[in-house]
Amino acid sequence: MTEAPSPAAAGLDPARPWRLGVFGWPVAHSRSPAMHGAALRALGLAHWTYGALPVPPEHVAAAFAALPDSGFAGANVTIPHKHEALAAADVATPAAAEIGAANMLTVLGDGTIEADNTDAPGLIDVLGEPAAGRTALILGAGGSSRACAWALREAGCSRVAVWNRTAGRAVELAHDLGVDAVDAPFDADLLVNCTAVGLHDPEETFERLPVRAADLGVHRVVVDLVYRAGGTPLLHAAADAGARTVDGLAILVAQGARSLERWTGRPAPRDVMDDAVRT
Repeated sequence: MTEAPSPAAAGLDPARPWRLGVFGWPVAHSRSPAMHGAALRALGLAHWTYGALPVPPEHVAAAFAALPDSGFAGANVTIPHKHEALAAADVATPAAAEIGAANMLTVLGDGTIEADNTDAPGLIDVLGEPAAGRTALILGAGGSSRACAWALREAGCSRVAVWNRTAGRAVELAHDLGVDAVDAPFDADLLVNCTAVGLHDPEETFERLPVRAADLGVHRVVVDLVYRAGGTPLLHAAADAGARTVDGLAILVAQGARSLERWTGRPAPRDVMDDAVRT
């Protein structure tokens, strides 16, 4: 991913009360406002604000287009708007363009909108071990799945495969990114859940996924992008089976820190952000 100038270098005045936020539908569950709010205060940017931006799909393109005239320095983007975010941008980083989805938008000094993807490097940030030479299985075929597949491919995984309940979407992703599509799980070193199973329904378990609790120990690392206080049933079962686990809050902090650094031009206070999402 290429380095981009900070907002100040791009013409944004950090003394102004810039707005930030996260687009999603729904988005009330997001911990991003609490995380970024704490980070902005720690950076001495309490005059900046970060809020949840619930926008339905039929209105999101217009909402993206309105960012430059609405006092925004940028925004994060979550389910289901990551493809639309890339399409709405005037320019895109090479990573976002290759992935085919964006989880952040930056308003540049000339009013143009840049799309980027910090989900990809965020995953690599928190894996805790090199991905090179490992095999990886990704569950799901949405925007986050595309970012994870691209990140693991770029990190040197010997095989990256994607499973999705709708097989055609997995095949499309695999074709676009040069990875494999599979119709059944296999004993991959890394298992990454990018589906929304359990995201909106706390009673929903991973039984809808093609994995069994007894088999999770075959994976060295199990990652769940879904986050929930105390962890998800998938991660609890994986830990019980002997796998190392990475929760969605760690990835939320990693991708959020990279977004914040892009918008403010300052190092993100990751410890502050991690504390905020876990309280």
